[in-house]
Amino acid sequence: MKLDLRRITLAQDVLEAVGSQLLDVIIVGGGPAGLAAAMYATRFGLNTLIITEDVGGQLTKAGLIEDYLGFRSVQGPELARVFESHVRKYGVSILLDKVEDIRRDGGSFVIKTENSGDFRSLTAIIAVGERRKKLGVPGEEEFNARGVSYCAPCDAPLFRDKVVAVVGGGDAAAQAALLLTNYASKIYLIHRRDRLRAQPHYQKLLNHEKIEILWNTIVKELRGDKALREAVVKRTDTGEEGVLKIDGIFIEIGAEPPAEFFKRIGLITTDEGYVKVNEAMETNIPGLFAAGDCTSAMPRGFKQIQIAAAHGAIAAYSAYNYILKLRGG
Repeated sequence: MKLDLRRITLAQDVLEAVGSQLLDVIIVGGGPAGLAAAMYATRFGLNTLIITEDVGGQLTKAGLIEDYLGFRSVQGPELARVFESHVRKYGVSILLDKVEDIRRDGGSFVIKTENSGDFRSLTAIIAVGERRKKLGVPGEEEFNARGVSYCAPCDAPLFRDKVVAVVGGGDAAAQAALLLTNYASKIYLIHRRDRLRAQPHYQKLLNHEKIEILWNTIVKELRGDKALREAVVKRTDTGEEGVLKIDGIFIEIGAEPPAEFFKRIGLITTDEGYVKVNEAMETNIPGLFAAGDCTSAMPRGFKQIQIAAAHGAIAAYSAYNYILKLRGG
């Protein structure tokens, strides 16, 4: 396994800064909710640590973001860099690692990481967002990174003058298809329904000369040799099957929370696996808060950076008030 020297160096820096001290708050996740929570927590004077697998979360995989307050348009990775820079100016330590477990131990929480040991804090905020859904069809895993992609902004330039497909019908799929028109020679948009769920702003793709929409269609199998070469598709209304000759396929069918992780640490979730929170971002475990896309507070079908960041601010405020009560304030 190749060592990630950047992660090792950053981990050493964090361990030197944090040591074995009892922190006020540990934030699990480094997307908009987690970064906003960290900024507000430090403004409240809380000793704060972020533990995340990647800084920026899904922003690092997003394309053009329009009308985030203060930015008429900005690329997702650039907005992530702005957020991180803002938070680091407050002196927040950020550890690149995976959290494996969170448990109560007396009056504090123990956060177990994959590579850096255990950390303790009076409170914790879970802001882990969601993970991309997969099709679950033959060939998907085999051709992952060999034609199968879950990140159009990352991989679109690799398909210049190629024929590609996008699977999905929401905002993410529409954004991916429009982005790919700058590179690919042809884009098939494969959608299982007879209309798009994307916001009206993105439905300009309906008239784009490079995009062909396959309505009422699903992917049954992905085939190839050393790389992806074709997709077997099926009409949901007639049952008719066909084969698309493609060089790449972008899976944009939504996301889901890490429900098994939430249940393992004792959190109550919705039927869909999202952490149940109240208006103060409190979970069923006192001192453990949650924010952003992984929570029941995020409107389904309207996941916005503004909302996730607001959740993070509220969670930090709730953690601050919780600690005040612990200290008799």
